[in-house]
Amino acid sequence: MTQPKLGEVAGPVARSPMSARSQLSKSSNPLRGKIAVVTGASRGIGLTIAQALADAGCQLALAARFRNARELREAERVGFAQSCDVSDERSVSEFFAAVKKRFRRIDILVNNAGIGGPSRNVAELAPEDWRAVIDVNLTGMFLTTRAALPLMKRGASIVNNLSVSAKGVFAGMSAYNASKHGAAGFTNTLREELREQGIRVIGLYPGATDTAIWNQFWPQAPRQRMMSAETVARAVVFALSLPPEATVEELVITPTGGAL
Repeated sequence: MTQPKLGEVAGPVARSPMSARSQLSKSSNPLRGKIAVVTGASRGIGLTIAQALADAGCQLALAARFRNARELREAERVGFAQSCDVSDERSVSEFFAAVKKRFRRIDILVNNAGIGGPSRNVAELAPEDWRAVIDVNLTGMFLTTRAALPLMKRGASIVNNLSVSAKGVFAGMSAYNASKHGAAGFTNTLREELREQGIRVIGLYPGATDTAIWNQFWPQAPRQRMMSAETVARAVVFALSLPPEATVEELVITPTGGAL
């Protein structure tokens, strides 16, 4: 049997150094070139996740009910942005038609759009306030997911921002609690429906995060004990960067110091 000469590698599995470097580069940045849609991307966790995905090499399509031109400009610095009310079927259809025309596909969908609603006990909560929260947090997730699925193929991922309110309850927040528990049920059902298609579904359960939503129901909340939105975004990017044959089904992130 002839021995390989110095510098040669025996066997058909040998790879050139250039091939090895190429594989390493690809594995070290698995999100580069992915098309990612993020809803509720005008501020807070949504905008921060969008920025983190852009830093990871994704191309972004951002949806939100932009309150002013400044918010829209900030989103446009990250990627393509268009105003969209996720609770309105026509608005959702128009947004995803634009995504299809521009990108032709979706690799990542981050359902982040959500509202807190007023902090009131059930006996004092107006029906229109109840409906507004359910329409955005639950029905909106259904509408955006339904519109995105025709553009998603094997290897794609869906991240649904559910909040720890999907695992517990807080007095005075019945609509928000109900919407998040419903969204968790929707997420778990969706995961089972999409397993055979090879589309990952990740339930994101962030604990107290320092964003503007606290102004709605606890303005005096101890922000210094909360996580930053950047921490949540880093965890999302990590989960999305796993090889396609694996998934983090539930991504629960809480402040190290515990609940507030």
